[in-house]
Amino acid sequence: MRRAVCPGSFDPITNGHLDIIARASRLYDEVYIAVMINKSKKGLFEIDERIELIREVTREYANVRVEAFHGLLVDFCKQRDIPAIVRGLRAVSDFDYELQMAQMNIGLTGVETLFVPTNPTYSFLSSSLVKEVAAWGGDVSHLVPAPVLAALNTRLRKD
Repeated sequence: MRRAVCPGSFDPITNGHLDIIARASRLYDEVYIAVMINKSKKGLFEIDERIELIREVTREYANVRVEAFHGLLVDFCKQRDIPAIVRGLRAVSDFDYELQMAQMNIGLTGVETLFVPTNPTYSFLSSSLVKEVAAWGGDVSHLVPAPVLAALNTRLRKD
């Protein structure tokens, strides 16, 4: 069974993330979405909320599994016998950072990294940008799936 992982904070998941996940799901038998837990950062959505949203918007992909993780991604991979990490690249600046991480990961445990160029439609897109625009009342409906848009609108009205 060919397995890969798509890691990230997914706070929130965007259409750019979904594009990478969909493409990875066609290449691998099982794709894990590893939702990073960073206790030093306060996200807009709690980990359980992110996982629920991701499961909802990836439901059509029968081979996608969603789990939280804390610690080194290579340990997550080793525990689940995952030999590959799939990372989307938006720009050259992403590559500089991701290449260092990929080299570290292969050096630590032999886990390979597959870089997937982002669909040009989403080349500017980030969760941080979505949150900022949404917080100021901007329209992000074309950048996130409908359930995420509803959750964003609910959350931002509360605060």
